[in-house]
Amino acid sequence: METNFEVNMNDFLPLRDVVFNTLRQAILRGQLQPGERLLEIHLANKLGVSRTPIREAIRKLELEGLVLMIPRKGAVVAEITEKSLRDVLEVRRALEELAVRLACEKIRDEEIEELKAAADEFETALDSGDVTAFAEADVRFHDIIYRTTDNQRLIQLLNNLREQMYRYRVEYLKREDAHETLLAEHQHIIETLAKRDERSAVEAVCTHIDNQVKAVSDTIAQKNRE
Repeated sequence: METNFEVNMNDFLPLRDVVFNTLRQAILRGQLQPGERLLEIHLANKLGVSRTPIREAIRKLELEGLVLMIPRKGAVVAEITEKSLRDVLEVRRALEELAVRLACEKIRDEEIEELKAAADEFETALDSGDVTAFAEADVRFHDIIYRTTDNQRLIQLLNNLREQMYRYRVEYLKREDAHETLLAEHQHIIETLAKRDERSAVEAVCTHIDNQVKAVSDTIAQKNRE
């Protein structure tokens, strides 16, 4: 097991959340590799905590699809597979299509300005070279669109799905060749929403997601060949 990560204590978060965030980042950054076993006692000793927050964190990671429970083997870091990618992004595509349809009806001018600011923040994050910052900035951009729908059930579903697809978002954002495309797609989504052009907005967001599927699928295929 890799040993180059450690728990970063936060006075404002419960210990279980600190441990969860630590293990989550270790998986997303590849410090805990796909297929690697997550042994509670080993992780507890490494992070200097009891086994209880480790167990709670593993349960949450399983809900996100980052960890699998294997009979007679226990918890292991989930592999990134094309099937799991497509399953998650097919659902996201349908929900995001609904979200932009509603956004075209309800979005206000001040929310368009928020989207422009979020797109600028995303571009700044890309310059930082920190893939976690990229991902969080991308999440903030899409969260503004979700909020404009004023549909709490849809927002809840998208938020739950966001956790499951976070890993794929990170894999996509690691690809420097995708950055210019992402910036252009964000701008196009803003333009279509500003015009309240429902058809173009749907096309823009579907293209945005389809490009992510293709890029991550290519990455998975390349890893399988190595």
